[in-house]
Amino acid sequence: MRPQDVIRKKRDGLSLSREEIDFFIEGVTNGRIADYQVSALLMAIYLNGMNEVEQQALTEAMLKSGNILDFSDIPKPKADKHSTGGVGDKTSIIIAPLVAACGVCVPMISGRGLGHTGGTLDKLESIPGYRVALSASEFKTVLEKVGYAMAGQTAELAPADKKMYALRDATATVEAIPLIVASIISKKGAAGLDAMIIDVKVGNGAFMRQEDRARALAHALVSTGNSCGIKTRALLTDMNQPLGGAVGNSLEVEECINILRGEANEAAAPVLELSLELSAHMLVLANVDKTIEAARQRLQGVLDSGKALECLQSNIEAQGGDPRVCDAPGDFLPLVSETVKVESPRSGFITKVDTTEIGHAIAAIGGGRVRIEDTVDPTVGFTSDLKLGDQIRAGDAIGTVYCADTAAAAEAARRIQAAYHVSDEAPAKLKLVKEIINK
Repeated sequence: MRPQDVIRKKRDGLSLSREEIDFFIEGVTNGRIADYQVSALLMAIYLNGMNEVEQQALTEAMLKSGNILDFSDIPKPKADKHSTGGVGDKTSIIIAPLVAACGVCVPMISGRGLGHTGGTLDKLESIPGYRVALSASEFKTVLEKVGYAMAGQTAELAPADKKMYALRDATATVEAIPLIVASIISKKGAAGLDAMIIDVKVGNGAFMRQEDRARALAHALVSTGNSCGIKTRALLTDMNQPLGGAVGNSLEVEECINILRGEANEAAAPVLELSLELSAHMLVLANVDKTIEAARQRLQGVLDSGKALECLQSNIEAQGGDPRVCDAPGDFLPLVSETVKVESPRSGFITKVDTTEIGHAIAAIGGGRVRIEDTVDPTVGFTSDLKLGDQIRAGDAIGTVYCADTAAAAEAARRIQAAYHVSDEAPAKLKLVKEIINK
C-alpha cells in the first residue's frame, strides 16, 4: 500500500477502508509519510468528507497512535467536558472542581488559546506557580489526591493528532468536521473516559457560526464518542457575546474563583448557569444521578457548602500553584490597575456584539496568540457588566480595558467600542442552551 493510493482514493470521493486509514495514521505517527502527503489527504477529506464508518476508523486510529491512560484502579466514574471554544469561555475551571466534589474522577486534557479564542491552560498559568506540564504519573497522583487534574496534551497522547493539527492549521483545513471529531475524541479517549459532555458553541464568536454546521458537528461528535465506548452528549450553546463579564486570563480566573466563593457579580451569572448545566449532564452520564434536576441539586449543594472551592484550592496546591489565590484572588493574580473606559457612542439598546472582534482586540494587546509559540500576557483583558438587550446612554461605560500599555489599551478600546452595536429597539432574548444532542 502507498500513501498516494490512499490520497487518490479520497481525492476521487471514494470511501477509505479501515486498513487504509490505519496504514496512513501509522505512517503519520512514525514519520514515514511526508508532511506534503499528509496535507494532501487532509485537503481531500476537507473537500469530500467522510462517512460514519470512516469517521470512527480515523478516530480510533488516531486514539491508538499513542498511549491510553489507565485509571481503572481509581474506584470512581471518569468523566470530562470539552468546549469548541469561544470568548470568555472559562467553564472548565468551575466544572472540574464542581464535578470532582460530587465524587467523579475528572482527567481533563485541555488546550491553549489560538486566534480569538481563549485556552484553559493559559488561564490556569496565570495562577502563580501553577503547572500544566504534568507527566503521566504526576497527572494520576493529582487525580487520586484531588479528584481532578488539568494538563496539556503530551507527546505520548494521540501523537498523530498533534502532528495533523499543526498541518490543518497551515493548510486551511481546520473546519473539516471529520478532522475536528477525530482530533477531539482521540485526545479525550486517550484519557480513559467513561463519559464526556461536549459544549458546541454557535454564534458570531464561535468556531462554528452557523447553527446547522454546529449541529452537524455535535451529532458527529456524539456518534463517534459513543462508538468509541465513551458515553457522549453535546449541548449547543450561544456564543453571540462574551460568556460572563471577563475576557482575559487573570480576569477570567478571578471571575471563576469569585463564582465558587459565592461572590460573583450579575455579569458572571451565565458562566455559573452554563457550568451547572454542563456539570449536571456529566453527573447523569457518569451514573451519579438519574435526572438532571437531581444532579443540579447535588451540584448546588457542593457549591453552597464550599466543597467545590476547597477542591479547586487542593488542585491548585497539588499542581504547584499558590492556594491562597482562592482566599484573595485580587492579591495573588497578576492584574493591572491601568484601565481605559470603553464608552457608548449613542443611547439605545445593545443589539449585537461582534464577539470575535473582542477576542481579537484582546489577543492583539497580548491576551492571546496568533501563533502557538506566542507568549501570552495574563494581565490584559476586558470586563463588561452589559449583555445583549441592555439599555445604555451615550457616554456610559460599555466596559473597561485592562492594559499597562496606554496606546495599546486605547486601540483595544476603540476596536471593542466598534464591536458593540447600539440601536433604538431591544433585540429578542437569546437562549444560552439552544439544544441537547444525545445521538
